[in-house]
Amino acid sequence: MAFETFIQAQSALLWATFVIALIMGAVVNKTNFCTMGAVSDAVNMSDMGRMRAWFLAIAVAMIGVAILEFIGLVNPVSSFPPYRANQLIWAENILGGLMFGVGMTLASGCGNKTLIRIGGGNLKSIVVLLIIAVIAYFMINPFPGSDQTLMSVLFYDWIRPLAVTFSTPQDLGSVIAGDNAAIGRLVIGSLLGLMLLIYVLKSADFRGSFDNILGGMVVGLAVLAAWYVSSNVVVDLDGEMHSLSGYVQQWDFLADSSEGKPADSRPLSPQSFTFINPMGQALGYTASGFSAKLLTFGVMAFFGVIVGSFLWALVSRGFRIEWFVNLKDFTTHVIGAVLMGIGGVLAMGCTIGQGVTGISTLSVGSFMAMGAIVLGSALTMKVQYYKLVYEEEASFMKALLTGLVDLKLLPERFRKLEAV
Repeated sequence: MAFETFIQAQSALLWATFVIALIMGAVVNKTNFCTMGAVSDAVNMSDMGRMRAWFLAIAVAMIGVAILEFIGLVNPVSSFPPYRANQLIWAENILGGLMFGVGMTLASGCGNKTLIRIGGGNLKSIVVLLIIAVIAYFMINPFPGSDQTLMSVLFYDWIRPLAVTFSTPQDLGSVIAGDNAAIGRLVIGSLLGLMLLIYVLKSADFRGSFDNILGGMVVGLAVLAAWYVSSNVVVDLDGEMHSLSGYVQQWDFLADSSEGKPADSRPLSPQSFTFINPMGQALGYTASGFSAKLLTFGVMAFFGVIVGSFLWALVSRGFRIEWFVNLKDFTTHVIGAVLMGIGGVLAMGCTIGQGVTGISTLSVGSFMAMGAIVLGSALTMKVQYYKLVYEEEASFMKALLTGLVDLKLLPERFRKLEAV
C-alpha cells in the first residue's frame, strides 16, 4: 500500500486502524469476549468456553503472523512496542502481569473490556479509564517540571538490572533456531497455533457456540489485520519506498516543511492492538487540544473500539447507564485501575497487547506476561470467593494460601480453609 505523500500514507494507516478497531469493538460487545470473564468462568465454574475463544484468537493471530512474516507481509521485528527486543525484562513482565491481573479483576475488566463497557454506557469504566490513562501517561512521560517518570521513580533502578540480554531477539524462533530464525518462527508459530486450534475445536460445546467462535475469530483476525496494515503502508518517493517511521526519522531530508510531522516516529512502526499505553496516548492527545502530531495508531484504536461497542449497544438496545453501587465498589475499582495502569505499562501490554498481539510474535516475555496476568486474576477471584463464603473466618492470608492450593501451586497441607 504505497502513497505519494506522508500525509496520505499516515491517514490510510489511521483510518484503517479505526475501522478494524470499530469492527472488533462491536463484535467483542456482541459476543461478550472477555479475558477476565474467561478466567472467571474457568476458575469458578470450570467452564472453558470463553477461555477457548481467547485461545482461538491467539491461534488465529499466531498462525497468521507466522505465515505472513515468512512471506514478507508482516514485520514484527521492528514493532512498537518492541516485543522481540533481545533484552528480556522478565521481572517486569511477571510483576506487571500479576499487578494487571489483580487490577482487571478488581476493576471488572481488562483494558479492552473497559473501552467496551464505556461504549455500552458504563460510567464506572470512565472513572477506571481516566485513572489508567493518567498513570499510563506518567509511567513513560516525565512529571511537569521534572525529568522523572513514575517508572523511573518506582521501578527502573531496581527492576531493570534483573533483565537478561540474549544474543538474539527473544522470540522462540530466534532463541531455538538461531540463524534459521525465519524457518523457526514459521514452524513454531504454526505448530503452536495448530495445537491451540485442536484443543479449542475438540470441544463440542465450543463448536456449537456461535458467539465464542465469532469473538475469537474476529479478535484474532483484527490483530492480524493491524499487523498487516501497519507493516505495509509506505511512502513512494519516485520509486523509493519509505516506511512511515523511517520517513519521520529522515524528515528533514525528505519533507519540504515541518508541517504534518508527528511528535515521535516509534508509534508509526509495525504494531497491533494493545490498550493500556494507548489510553495514556489518548490522554496526551486530548490534553494537547487534539494536536495532529499526537494522533497515533493507539489513539485511533482506542476510539474505534469505543465507537464500535457503542454502535452495537444501540443496535442491540443494550446501552445501559451504570454507576457505582456504593463506596466500597468505587474504592475497589479505583485500586484496580491503579494496578492496571502501572502493571499494564510495566508488563508492556494487557490481555490483548501481550496475550494476543505479543504472543503472535512468539515473544518469550509475552508468554510470561500472559501467564502472570491469568495467575493474578485467578488468585484474586479465589481470595474474593473464600472471603465471601467464610467472612470473618477467612483472613487474606488464609484465603490466598487456600487459593494457591486450589490452583495446584501449593501442596494440600497448606490449605487453611475447606474447599467450597
